[in-house]
Amino acid sequence: MTLKQLIYFLAVADTGRFVQAAADVRVAQPTLSRQVQALEDDLGETLFTRGRDHVTLTSAGETLLPLARRIVADVETARLEIAELANLRRGRLRLGATPSLCVSVVADVLAVFHDSYPGVSLQISEGGSRDLVGDLEDGQLDLALVIHQADGFPTTGPAGVPLALTPVLREELVAVSATAGRAPLDEVLGDHAGIAEIARHPLVLNRPGYELREAVLSACAAAGVTPRIAVEGGEMDAVLRMVERGLGVAIVPSLVLAGRTGLHTTRLDGTGWTHRTIVLAHRTDVAPTRAAEAFRETLLAVLARTSRTGGLPPGVRFIHPSS
Repeated sequence: MTLKQLIYFLAVADTGRFVQAAADVRVAQPTLSRQVQALEDDLGETLFTRGRDHVTLTSAGETLLPLARRIVADVETARLEIAELANLRRGRLRLGATPSLCVSVVADVLAVFHDSYPGVSLQISEGGSRDLVGDLEDGQLDLALVIHQADGFPTTGPAGVPLALTPVLREELVAVSATAGRAPLDEVLGDHAGIAEIARHPLVLNRPGYELREAVLSACAAAGVTPRIAVEGGEMDAVLRMVERGLGVAIVPSLVLAGRTGLHTTRLDGTGWTHRTIVLAHRTDVAPTRAAEAFRETLLAVLARTSRTGGLPPGVRFIHPSS
């Protein structure tokens, strides 16, 4: 088994076609086919079911896929680590973050990081926490800012890869509704409300895959109430805009409310689910790149400074152990 064979295998798996895979990796199609066949011969298993116009992974291919991604990613990390020796004049940072963080703290931290290390390319992936943890395990991310739920993530991901979780922020969930009487509410929400009261009003929910959506529905179920869903399926910015337009009430992290003057905020009564912790996650079985280490230092410095100057939104606290 060679690295080149694994790269060719991944290209075929991603495109589903040998011709397209060969074009993507810039080799002749017969060369790629021979290398994939040699890999299959070495493993003693067929990796692809070959059709007329398309190929699909066999069970053996599906087993190899995440391992191959991790091996290739780790080799690429090794190459980048060497390239980064010159004071981070070159390099790459692959950061994952949840949508609520992408529209709040991430942009500010990345601006400071880019000013310090302009030669480091930035690749941002936005998604749900569990999806981002999976990408960490596969070697597709260097770091991920994710939500640590009450039951939390274990110190290993779903595939058994060891993870380190550094707490950085504690945020409050709040209910938001439109100001100026635009929301179709039976009664105006006050400064505090429980989930049963919130659920009496039409709700605007994020798309499936958001941990926040599951937290809201679980809280409703625990309270024995059935929510009235007005709109579902949006990303965070879309949800906030729909609430501003009076389509319903939403429960969102307080982090995303900066500059949203068209929203009325209601604090949630309850325990456990109304607050959540944001952690910086990375794999512990692979040494972090210099760019990842530099970003971690930048993140903690920016958040500490913002906390000292009172710049964090209401309901958000900096909680790194060294603070």
